Amino acid sequence: MNKVNVAIVGATGAVGTKILEKLIERNFPVQSIKLLASKRSAGTEIAAGGFNYIVEETVPESFEGIDIAFFSAGGSISEKFAPEAVKRGAVVIDNTSAFRMVEDIPLVVPEVNAQALSNHAGIIANPNCSTIQMVAALQPVKEKFGLSRIIVSTYQAVSGAGAEAIDELGSQSQQFEGRVANEAEILPSASAAKHYPIAFNAIPQIDVFDASGYTLEELKMMNETKKIFGDYEMSVTATCVRLPVVTGHSESVYIEVDQEGVTVEDIRASMEGAPGVVVQDNPAQQLYPMPLFAEGKDEVFVGRIRKDPNHAGGFHMWIVSDNLLKGAALNSVQIAEQLIRQ
Repeated sequence: MNKVNVAIVGATGAVGTKILEKLIERNFPVQSIKLLASKRSAGTEIAAGGFNYIVEETVPESFEGIDIAFFSAGGSISEKFAPEAVKRGAVVIDNTSAFRMVEDIPLVVPEVNAQALSNHAGIIANPNCSTIQMVAALQPVKEKFGLSRIIVSTYQAVSGAGAEAIDELGSQSQQFEGRVANEAEILPSASAAKHYPIAFNAIPQIDVFDASGYTLEELKMMNETKKIFGDYEMSVTATCVRLPVVTGHSESVYIEVDQEGVTVEDIRASMEGAPGVVVQDNPAQQLYPMPLFAEGKDEVFVGRIRKDPNHAGGFHMWIVSDNLLKGAALNSVQIAEQLIRQ
């Protein structure tokens, strides 16, 4: 297998560091790795896999000779530099929302729609973290029984909002112990008019609202799911909530299948053995997925599978995954692996 030259934009961030770790852990065929970030972070030294890497400032010329460029530094950075990388011959795997809903740009979860990679024109979009784990878990169900409706409520970790949100959760928790007023500057969204404490709280807003009353995070899940599944007639509705969990997104998912006579055992069996999916579903033994135990693991975990009492084709389940891994870094690396295989 030919080795490739790789660049990671946003290399000092939470996802960027995980991408580097996964490239090394999975023995990705790299010839060289270039770490890129802002001018402020240039010169930072990062140790990984027995090597020391020096972070460089991201400029257009950074992508000369690069084969694959991972982007995870915010949408505005991707919009500015991804075309520059493509112009210089690189394939961009973008982990922001900048290109996800662009019609001609593939939005890919390899276990679900790897075939979409054959139609890329230099940029491939990595879906939203909460979308990835849901579609990865539901793909075997859709493939076997058909899928017409999804209603999802997410319970998302603060790491999805960045390192500052993790730090704020920690400081607010300490303040709470001392009964000091919680100061909030980050959540539910840095650009929101008001900010609320996340420690010992649940915030039913991730990102900002649009005129429909849905947040942008909810709209991402709804629209991205349809694009990935290639079914724009599917009914998808989302409510996204932020919880005081550091890492690991959880989702309560209701689905309606097309085929008649499907049982809970059928749903469970379709998921068992599916790529990247682990079924943890034994209520009698209190076995079900939890974010605390999913952290640091690559898989998507599914449990609490049960039939809806009011709809013959309705089922409920609970889906959990590490949002920094399968929800971001790992999926990006798997896209790159699939590109090389193709």
